[in-house]
Amino acid sequence: MNVDGLRIAFDTAGDGPPLVLLHGILQDARAWRPQMEGLRDRFTVIAWDAPGCGRSDDPPEHWRLPEYADCLAALLAELGVTGPVVCGLSWGGTLALEFQHRHPDLPSALVLVGAYAGWAGSLSERECQERLSSCLAQSELRPEEFVPAWMPGLLTPRAPSAVVDEVTGIMSDFHPSGFRTMAHAVAEADLRPRLAPIDVPVLVVHGRDDRRAPPGTVGSALAEAIPGARLVVLPESGHLCNLEQPGAFDRTVRDFAAAAR
Repeated sequence: MNVDGLRIAFDTAGDGPPLVLLHGILQDARAWRPQMEGLRDRFTVIAWDAPGCGRSDDPPEHWRLPEYADCLAALLAELGVTGPVVCGLSWGGTLALEFQHRHPDLPSALVLVGAYAGWAGSLSERECQERLSSCLAQSELRPEEFVPAWMPGLLTPRAPSAVVDEVTGIMSDFHPSGFRTMAHAVAEADLRPRLAPIDVPVLVVHGRDDRRAPPGTVGSALAEAIPGARLVVLPESGHLCNLEQPGAFDRTVRDFAAAAR
């Protein structure tokens, strides 16, 4: 679909209340493959390729989270989607927070998976700058030169080889320009002042072994700052807990959405 001059790709499945899935950095809608199948019985599931990812066009490199959030709102308006549960993973979780801030009447609930209040809002200044510098340098490399190094931070050693291969394939299809733009957007964001005013139900989900956004620090700080938010930690999973523990993840989302309604 054309949204404000950009071609935005998305996948949709199922029939029911809308569930919008926002992937992380170096990913696209394929990162939600288990949920497109596992949740279609309860929801109309919509997973986009964010601008600069997958089949979507690259945005201008000056884009930051507000532009991404407004693009998402325009896409949902074109689709006639109202009152969705918005589920964001990692970078997508930060976008979900920005989306709720800029368009507070649109989401009915938020699911924040391995999410940050922006890197500037959840990490030390040193770690934030190190991540940004690393991403910018990696954007100039071939995928085989850097993607394998991401795996220990995203998945546990117990992750099936098929999942590792799937994630590697998705990340290897990255857009260099889109990667840089997304990295700047999340690195520069400090959304901590946006958390207390949130007035929709919020579920915070982390893998117990998440090394990029540890549940005991990043996850707990996020849940404590959002009124009424609940933190769920899934065992035997890392940052991409929706891929390592899809059954437990899907049950958690179903139960939360039913209670929120």
